[in-house]
Amino acid sequence: MGGRVRERMRVYSWIGGDRPTEVGLAAASMVAKGFTAVKMNATDEMSYIDSHVKIDLALARIAAVREAGGPGLGIGIDFHGRVHKSMAKMLAQELEPYRPMFIEEPVLAQNNEALREIARYTSIPIATGERMFSRWDFKQLLVDGYVDIIQPDLSHAGGITECKKIISMAEAFDVAAAPHCPLGPIALAACLQVDATCHNAFIQEQSLGIHYNLENDLLDYLADPKVFEYENGYCKIPDGPGLGITINEEYLLSRAAIGHNWHNPIWRNPDGSVAEW
Repeated sequence: MGGRVRERMRVYSWIGGDRPTEVGLAAASMVAKGFTAVKMNATDEMSYIDSHVKIDLALARIAAVREAGGPGLGIGIDFHGRVHKSMAKMLAQELEPYRPMFIEEPVLAQNNEALREIARYTSIPIATGERMFSRWDFKQLLVDGYVDIIQPDLSHAGGITECKKIISMAEAFDVAAAPHCPLGPIALAACLQVDATCHNAFIQEQSLGIHYNLENDLLDYLADPKVFEYENGYCKIPDGPGLGITINEEYLLSRAAIGHNWHNPIWRNPDGSVAEW
């Protein structure tokens, strides 16, 4: 893959922001665990044109995180594609005083042309890319020049090889990378191997024990008890063969036999129309 450019990778952890909403306490907990950066959801459901009360509530949650974490805490704020262009430019402008690390998916990837207008209202770095699936999807985004951080997901965007190409392509445009990774320890190990070889990868999402199906029992920690070793907000790059991890195959087979029944929640606006989750 070209050799590694770093020994360890800065990581951030997700703390809520919509459901659950108590992000101040969650941020303080992550800081106590040694994290130097967190990510939160900015809002819950939002209509095309929504109440300023929604903006005020979002700002109050972000203020609580900034107060709990102090001025040095990196705060990623995920709009999650829930916010339409008219509200996104208002929210992006109002967030300026809190100095976020980035705002993520201010609009859905299908509406990336709106980033040009949103960028006029803020100096906060703009991140997107978790719903983009090849270097061809990212090509025009990079040429347009309104994104500061790309977030391809190795599990969805072609794996290690394709994401290595995407991130290297972004480097030529002076754009940073923060791979999307809510899917568990195996996906995290793959991301860290790519991060290790990409100079413009600046932070890594890690969601162990936080998101949706992330039992750490997928790995054999008897084989390597320190495979994900965290210190001062950084994670060690696993350095064993392959991804650097050992799979607990017995546990994996038992889980595969059970399967899963997870689906995106269905959210609705007050008028009954479907809202973006």
